[in-house]
Amino acid sequence: METMPTTPAPTLDSSALPAPRDGIAGAAPYGAPQLEVAHALNVNENPYGPSPELAAAIGAAVTEAAAGLNRYPDREALGLRAELGEFLAAESGIPAPEAHAVWAANGSNEVMHQLLLAYGGPGRTALGFTPHYSMYPEYARDTYTQWVTAERGPAPDFALTAEAVTAAIAAHRPSIVVLTSPNNPTGTALELEVVEAAASALAPTRGLLVVDEAYGEFRRDGVPSALTLLPSHPNLVVTRTMSKAFALAGARLGYLVADPAIVDTVRVVRLPYHLSALTQAVARTALAHREELLGKVAQLRTERDALAEHLRSRGHEVAPSDANFILFRSFSDRDAVFEALLARSVLIRAVGPAGWLRVSLGTPEDNAAFRTALEEADPR
Repeated sequence: METMPTTPAPTLDSSALPAPRDGIAGAAPYGAPQLEVAHALNVNENPYGPSPELAAAIGAAVTEAAAGLNRYPDREALGLRAELGEFLAAESGIPAPEAHAVWAANGSNEVMHQLLLAYGGPGRTALGFTPHYSMYPEYARDTYTQWVTAERGPAPDFALTAEAVTAAIAAHRPSIVVLTSPNNPTGTALELEVVEAAASALAPTRGLLVVDEAYGEFRRDGVPSALTLLPSHPNLVVTRTMSKAFALAGARLGYLVADPAIVDTVRVVRLPYHLSALTQAVARTALAHREELLGKVAQLRTERDALAEHLRSRGHEVAPSDANFILFRSFSDRDAVFEALLARSVLIRAVGPAGWLRVSLGTPEDNAAFRTALEEADPR
């Protein structure tokens, strides 16, 4: 069981407080533990932050933007959106999407929320595949969209096939399908034939297909992005983030690429001036220095593969990962293992199917500390 910070008790008799709407009363907010530990390996961050030189460049950009904080920010952020498209052209080998085909918001969480606001709602259904990211059903709840799921393939691969996806679409007739590549928490990447099958199955009913590629930059060489399919599937949206590989989790910048008509629909539901001038300045500076920020991605891939092999050598079942984390099955009670690791100042995540744990990749020192702590916390 994950340790969470305590919440102050309400000061009023709860019977005197306004009643939340159905689905909210009694629900807990999202909250991966934020604890003071030596080795925080639980939320899939890039452990390598900006250099002092880049931090100074970001600071200078923020200082320049701060001089205009009496004015609202650039509402459309077209400059940032064009630069995101240029980055994707280099990263995924696609023609650079025009600015009007890119949308940016406060993390890919807000991007997904906006998509469900625009394309979900009462009487509409969104379909996902378990195990999946824990926030997907919350986006659906918040937008009065019915959330339904089908199962991914069996452990340890947790593979998803075109046949399974099209069968689930036929059974549930969703307005929205969410696929994830690489998938959180399993790390599993998708074959493009799965994406193509889903997009084609949704086309007759004008359904929306969202492929969440939050961890896309960590995929192995030769694993393509769903971005390559955008020209042939106008109902496809691909989402990305700068929180993971870009080491900008604190900046909160996510984005999508889609047909400009989909972007225009999302613009209808966005809040006014939703992306601050400071966020835009930070993100554009980061894109200008992307070689540095993404410079440790190859090392993290190597560390990932080495740690996965170490876990297999201990006898753990390990899900093949194209992300910056590894899902593995513990030998004993996973909550006990989680707590034993935490007692050794190593914080990971008890998430996914029963008995499985997820560890994010850290620095070599973090990864070594995890190995040592796991030997003691979960011995053979």
